[in-house]
Amino acid sequence: MEMTGITLGRIRASIAHAMKSPFYRERFAGIPAEAVQSRGDFEKLPFTAKEDLRDAYPLGLLAVDDERVVRLHSSSGTTGMPVIIPYTQKDVNDWSRMFRRCYETAGITAKDRLHITPGYGLWTAGIGFQLGAELLGAMAIPMGPGNTDKQIKMMEDLGSTVLCATASYALLLAEEIERRRLRGRLCLKKGVIGSERWGEKMRGRIAAELGVELYDIYGLTEVYGPGIGISCSCRAGMHLWTDYLYCEIIDPRTGEVLPPGEGGELVITTLEKEGAPLIRYRTRDLTRELPGPCACGLPYPRIDAITGRSDDMVKVKGAMIYPGRVDELLALIPDVSSEYQVYIERRDNRDVLNLFFETPLAAGEGRAALEKTVEAVFKAEIGLTPRAKALGIMELPRSEKKSIRIFDKR
Repeated sequence: MEMTGITLGRIRASIAHAMKSPFYRERFAGIPAEAVQSRGDFEKLPFTAKEDLRDAYPLGLLAVDDERVVRLHSSSGTTGMPVIIPYTQKDVNDWSRMFRRCYETAGITAKDRLHITPGYGLWTAGIGFQLGAELLGAMAIPMGPGNTDKQIKMMEDLGSTVLCATASYALLLAEEIERRRLRGRLCLKKGVIGSERWGEKMRGRIAAELGVELYDIYGLTEVYGPGIGISCSCRAGMHLWTDYLYCEIIDPRTGEVLPPGEGGELVITTLEKEGAPLIRYRTRDLTRELPGPCACGLPYPRIDAITGRSDDMVKVKGAMIYPGRVDELLALIPDVSSEYQVYIERRDNRDVLNLFFETPLAAGEGRAALEKTVEAVFKAEIGLTPRAKALGIMELPRSEKKSIRIFDKR
């Protein structure tokens, strides 16, 4: 994305501040911030990866004195050592402003009632949604996840107008509301959905069953949390708040910075963060910069919808498979719903890919033919024939948090 002279100056200031932390003091030893005089100089700096942040556990990223830290947040640690991120009051305030901007971009106002279902605690999600709502002046209903019966009752009784949720939990709620035929008794108008990648079929089902406009919100724990970007009414990618962030798209294999329009991995440098600044942080999220201005008039650049992660690819019989690619292929096939799971196992010294998907078709010949169609599409598009199995709607498990769709059992 564009690097102006002003942006370069802010990047140098962020590098100088980052070097107050034990991690970056070692990382950039012998590289003074003033040595970064151009975009080319900046792009020679080493990347920061999540593995680096884990190695800095617990507070190796801290770049301010302890007394300036007002809060800690953390990644889940489900795939390794958790990453601890300290926040100063300025960091919390900046995050609140970005989140308020997200709500304003989605047309949410102080008159709205925001039903917040993401989790609270060390995870950044729930409290981020609440901070933005309070700064906007909207009514925050901090439900947190789970207890679907109570969620729906509170939506109805309190007249919630905006649902804030992960895509997986939004789908679970939508299906349950549809099953109970309660949509006409709810006041929902919009959904602000994030925390995981989701496909067009899933998006369409949630929007149709809840009768709402959906907005994709973007973020990650290491970089404030959700709220650093959101889609607008034009539905043409997500705007990133580049007054707080500098963003690059790189080739995940070579690290080369790619031009607008080319798909790669999003890399973020924070420009204002005090507690735990990040320089050239590899998010692992796969996307592309969308060229040109948006018709909505916002001056902030856009990235396309997240298609997957550079570290969630699995290789089966020489074919590379991303969850986003599975979404794309299933979306091509009529009568295939949004929900699926992939199980990869080793049988008789061979890799076997089992693909379970949902369909509204009743059991019988229709499902058998649909399974053959799915197998043929995957064979034609990625050169790999799965063992496809059609299931009824809601036969696959649902999640109140994020859905896991690919299980590698080899």
